[in-house]
Amino acid sequence: MDQFSVHFWGVRGSLPTSGWEFAKFGGNTSCIEVRVGNEIIILDAGSGLLPLGQRLGDCGHATFFISHFHWDHIHGFPFFRPAYQAENAFTLYGPGEQGDGLEAALTRQMQPPHFPVGLNATRAQLDFRSVHPGDEIRVGPARVQAAALNHPQGCLGYRISMGDVGVVYATDTEHLASGVADAGTRELARGADLLIYDAQYTDDEYHGRSGPSHTGWGHSTALEACRAAQETGVRRLVLFHHDPSHDDRTIERMLVEARAHFPNVIAAQDGMTLDLVQQRMLAAEAA
Repeated sequence: MDQFSVHFWGVRGSLPTSGWEFAKFGGNTSCIEVRVGNEIIILDAGSGLLPLGQRLGDCGHATFFISHFHWDHIHGFPFFRPAYQAENAFTLYGPGEQGDGLEAALTRQMQPPHFPVGLNATRAQLDFRSVHPGDEIRVGPARVQAAALNHPQGCLGYRISMGDVGVVYATDTEHLASGVADAGTRELARGADLLIYDAQYTDDEYHGRSGPSHTGWGHSTALEACRAAQETGVRRLVLFHHDPSHDDRTIERMLVEARAHFPNVIAAQDGMTLDLVQQRMLAAEAA
């Protein structure tokens, strides 16, 4: 099987954070690089896109899939160095249509009073395209499927597959009041090798037992992530979109509690790489 790897460049939600107490899991907001064969697929453009752009250098081409336009998922794009190099070309998929789609969102972000340099300062070829729930898009050897998640103003989840190996990106989604994952997550995640799932809150935070309730805010919990993984039969779960107030010790406590419910779970870290080909081979050997 060709290369199929997932690298985490940004794992936080809402706001970047820094400090020694956040050093293990990292402080950049949502950005994931998926390598499928010779293709580079970038999931979201939070502040993690800055170090990704520095690493890519003269990368030539990549394909973006943006989940939604809340700032923590797009505010890294103005600092994406390869976009300012004329020899590069990028295909960018996002929800919405021309007037209210991805190009319009980035244009609004990169204009006064928010930013001093406009989107028209980029020199790379930027091919903006719309993606809708139910769409399936080919990127080289990969199939990318989109589904609607449960989040204010909307959000798309994505499943990237090569053959029967698949990774699901379900950031910014809230489980249903009945305690099950939203329909989009269930649709995408069934039998996936890897589920990257919103785990911003503890159960106490979500239900308002420690501070204000976060019900209806569009985010889930680590224990609900475990339930989603169990419900959909995924092989491995990654807790993602860490709250900016959660330091390393808090996330470690959440991870210990989660492993009591779903043993094959890890917490996303800036700089972490997961090799899905190797994961599948190890699973086959264990069987």
